[in-house]
This record gives sequence, structure tokens and C-alpha cells, in this order.
Amino acid sequence: MKAKTLATTAVLAVMAGAPVMADLVFPSLSYRTGPYAANGIPFADGYADYFTLLNERDGGIGGVATRLLECETGYNTQKGVECYEATKGEGALVYQPLSTGITYQLIPKATADGIPVHSMGYGRTSAKNGSVFRNVFNYPANYWDGASHAVTHILNENGGDISGKKIALVYHNSAYGKEPIRTLEGLAEKHGFELLLLPVDHPGQEQKAQWLQIRRERPDNVLMWGWGVMNQVAIQEAVNIRYPMENFIGVWWSGSENDVLPAGDGASGYKSITFHNIGADYPIYDDLKTHVVDKGLAAGAGDALGTVLYNRGMYAAMLAAEAAAKAQEIHGTADITPAMMRDGMEALEITEARMAELGLPNFGPEFSVSCGNHGGDGFGAIVQWDASAGSWNKITEYYQSDQDIIMPLVAEDSAAFAAENNIEAACN
Repeated sequence: MKAKTLATTAVLAVMAGAPVMADLVFPSLSYRTGPYAANGIPFADGYADYFTLLNERDGGIGGVATRLLECETGYNTQKGVECYEATKGEGALVYQPLSTGITYQLIPKATADGIPVHSMGYGRTSAKNGSVFRNVFNYPANYWDGASHAVTHILNENGGDISGKKIALVYHNSAYGKEPIRTLEGLAEKHGFELLLLPVDHPGQEQKAQWLQIRRERPDNVLMWGWGVMNQVAIQEAVNIRYPMENFIGVWWSGSENDVLPAGDGASGYKSITFHNIGADYPIYDDLKTHVVDKGLAAGAGDALGTVLYNRGMYAAMLAAEAAAKAQEIHGTADITPAMMRDGMEALEITEARMAELGLPNFGPEFSVSCGNHGGDGFGAIVQWDASAGSWNKITEYYQSDQDIIMPLVAEDSAAFAAENNIEAACN
């Protein structure tokens, strides 16, 4: 009965305007409540609005309308699993858990059920190895890429030599926050810097002790793997101790407007990694306004368009839609199954020409997916907050992560998972 109730709730949450009997079903494991709601809401809105746009402007994907099933998780792993169980029977094509904890729990379940999971820029990093994680994808970049991007930026800022320097990691004390540690340890050994680890317990509102330690030890750089209110508190604490904000770099989940605005002018100079571009200066926003916002079909108030997390949700939906179209092409049918969707994701290729056709020119790096590579090519860039302008500015080009460090870690971790679960590699 519980599962049935959740399923009914999810169906009732289908975005306004979507055909009730649509064939292409995309669940949205969202969180519009709880301590992470401020970040979860714009992502969910961007994800929903893109599918609404496809329905209103194009009649869906390949002539088949899409249907969004939104189920509230509150960023709670148990609720996320319940949402999965409640919605998977609706014909779900792909899950975007938007939570590393939920992703870890769904890997064995979704694999057994034959439904793909796209943990875009989060989740289990070694899922990049598609030979082991057949139904899990984390393109275009993962946490280990992000850790490398941050260190590369610090190297570039210091003439290529950071030996003897100290880098602190302030991280959410969860599977999510712990993901970059192995990579940073490898990079510390390679480049000769000292790594200081500072965990922050959920939800992240108490950080006085960590920032007092930072003030005492004076690390040359601080990296942050935070989410929700933790980010706001950390940035304010950094302002309070007058830590140089240009030396403070957050992962892509610690780099939204919601994270920096509460600290006012003091947040200016703070940096974040990203795997897509920023702002609303793209042709697709004209279409979103015409076909979604002006028709009263926006998932939210329509005022988040162009913000970092709205863009990320829209980008995730775009990648899902492109994979669905690819699956239709491969299998010669518009009415695809989850197994066909998986094939489309594994054959996905995002080029600059295609992004321009979609109204998103120069929005992100080009990448391709294959049987052995479910994570893309690992490119990222750095953005910086300008408080006076109230905007993020992209200050670097996209550059690739240190593959010499990351790929051996991917191979080691995925091999251990394969051995534990009796999985035979499916491709070279």
C-alpha cells in the first residue's frame, strides 16, 4: 500500500500540461523540502521545464510525448529508494537520483531491474567503468575529475609548483563528501602538498571548529565538497575569519547563487568548479520563455532560469532526451524501453554542433560515451563569483583532469566491486 501511495503521489506530481498517457517516462527524484531544498528546487525546475519544452515545442521526443514523475526524497536515502520502487513500474527510462547516497543504493537495484541510472557529476565515481557498471553512467565528469580540476587550477596559479603548500578539504561527512579524498591523496603525493581533512556533519550548520582550525593552520587553499546550507555557512565562516576568497574553491555542488548570496560582498572572489556554462544568454531561453514560462507551465515561479542549478537540471534533462533520441535511432522505434535507453546512453555523443542546434552553443565540453567509458572525457572549468555584478564568471577554459591519477583509481575500485559482486567485464 505504501508503494502504491507513493506511486499515486508521483503520478499526481506530473508536470502541468504533459499528456497523461505519454510513453516516455522520466522520473525526477527531487527534494523541494528539507535543509537541501534551496539547491534541489532549481535543479528540479530546470529538469522539468526542459521536458515541458520538448512536449510543447516538438511534440516530445521522436513524436512521443514525455511524462515526468516527480517524487520527493528530501535528500533522504531511504525515501529515495522508496521513490524508485514506487515509480519504476511506470515505465521509467532513466533515474537521476541527485544524491550520492541514493545512487549507491540504486546501483544494484537498477542494474537488476535493467533500468539505467545517470548520476551526473556525483555518485560512485568508478561507475565511469561501463565494463563493470553496465547500467550506471556519470558523464560528463565525476568527483575525481573535480578534485583534479581544483588542484590543476591551483598549480596554474602557482607556476606549476605547489610542493610544500597546504590544501584543506572541508567536506560533507557522507559518501558524497568523502569521494574526492582518494584522488586528493594521490595528487598530494604527486605534487608534494600537504592535505588537511576537515569533515562537517549533516546538515552542516555547525562549522566553527573547522574554521578555527583553518585560521590556526592557515592552509594555502581550501577546497569544499558541500551541499545546501553547509555551503552558505562555510562561505560565511570564511568571510568571518577573512580567509582570501580567491583561494577558496568549491566543487560544482558548492557553486550556486544560493551559496554565495547570503554572505554579501564578502563572498566576492569565491571560486567553483563546473562542467557546464553559466547564465541565460542562450537561444534555448527564448524558447523556454515562449513555450513554457509564458504559458504558465513552468515547474517553479519561472524566476530561476539561467541560475547555476536550473542550468544543471536543464542540462541533465537535455542529456537524457538526447540519449532517448539516440536509442530511438539505434532500435528503429520511438517507443523505447529502459534497456534501449541504456543503449542510447552508451552511444551518446555530444558535439558543439549538436549543442548549437539545441540552442546551447558553447554550453559545455564535447564528450562521447562508450561501452568501457560511461563517464565522458573528464573536462571541467573554473568560475568565480563577482558580488558587485551578482553573477558568476567563467575564468578558465575547459581542461581535462589528470588521467594518470584518476584512471588507475577507477580501475582499482571497479575491479574490487566486480570481484565482490561476481561481475565479469562486459567490454574491453
